[in-house]
Amino acid sequence: MEKTIEKNKAGVDFTVFGKSQIEEAAIHQMYQATKLPVSVAGALMPDAHSGYGLPIGGVLATEGVVIPYAVGVDIGCRISLSIFDISPLKLEKRKSVFRRELIDNTIFGSGGQFEEPASHPIMDDPRFRELPLLKSLQGKAWRQLGSSGSGNHFAEFGEIIIKQKDTVAAIAPGNYIGLLTHSGSRALGANIAQHYTNIAQSKCRLKGEGAALAWLDLNEAEGIEYWMAMNLAGDYATACHNVIHTKITEALGVRPMTTIANHHNFAWKEKWGDRNLIVHRKGATPAGKDVLGIIPGSMVAPAYIVKGKGEQSSLQSASHGAGRKMSRSRAAASIKEQFVKDLLQRNKVSLLGGGLDEAPPAYKDIEKVMEHQTELVEIIGTFLPKIVRMDGPIRQWQK
Repeated sequence: MEKTIEKNKAGVDFTVFGKSQIEEAAIHQMYQATKLPVSVAGALMPDAHSGYGLPIGGVLATEGVVIPYAVGVDIGCRISLSIFDISPLKLEKRKSVFRRELIDNTIFGSGGQFEEPASHPIMDDPRFRELPLLKSLQGKAWRQLGSSGSGNHFAEFGEIIIKQKDTVAAIAPGNYIGLLTHSGSRALGANIAQHYTNIAQSKCRLKGEGAALAWLDLNEAEGIEYWMAMNLAGDYATACHNVIHTKITEALGVRPMTTIANHHNFAWKEKWGDRNLIVHRKGATPAGKDVLGIIPGSMVAPAYIVKGKGEQSSLQSASHGAGRKMSRSRAAASIKEQFVKDLLQRNKVSLLGGGLDEAPPAYKDIEKVMEHQTELVEIIGTFLPKIVRMDGPIRQWQK
């Protein structure tokens, strides 16, 4: 039965990290989210910008309910980093080999599918047979397994710099080659998000702003279904990264020393004091005590290997990247192609694909973003992009 929900007049308290870096629209969105009667706590990360429903970079804790659009459309969007004990000098000496592997072992584009799908246990997961929706999406999910999407998704090789040994990461100081990928659950996650958002909105209609933040009760059938589907999409996104990394690792003929990965569009069941909460991180990296994660910059800016400090005021979260400061349309209209080519050349980055909407000036300064979250994470390593593959024509930026 549909019911109209009134928001609270005042929202629950939430901490904003790096407020000077964040547009007012995103802060306003977060404030509206904290006025939901199911909201318990919130936080806004320094890379935040406005989104649909919850802002990107928003963290929201609820009790007993899950909000599909506080998870996001690309359920389980994640970062995965494989570190190889190979000298970074080989990235230049064998550039054609590394370029080839990025081109040959994944595909990009919102509708990208493989003619010969990869093999992975995720496609035999019994959850695909438990709901008609998931069963109808299984075939396309298989054909998209190991693909990378569009927009800000990427697969890239770069130089890893570890300055001191960390007991959690257990990587010796030194310089290595890293393979870094960013993508999510493809059409599977998008369809799950839309389907269950429609159900949520049919069950509880929110007045005024934030109508997209309708929720599902985890004690009711629809909430139980969404939770199962969301977790399947997260596991599928993990499998996509595993397929890409396995293909490239086998092609290079070398095993990684270690792999570090994290979701940043997901909801987790977490214990906070004596309460069992649902913590939604929409474009935010889990940063519990000693939890490892990756925070990327842009195609020419560093990514950081980080270790969480378990800060309670951020709901044990950190930024998921640098964060956009320009919309895609504004970036495409205002950034010049020659400027990007010069920027790539100065930073010695080879770009395969990509577009002006993803050009570095469209993003905030990752160094400043990191300065605003020193109490949230400790930096234990740096990844410097060298060969970057994104959606778009392969030779767009080559001379």
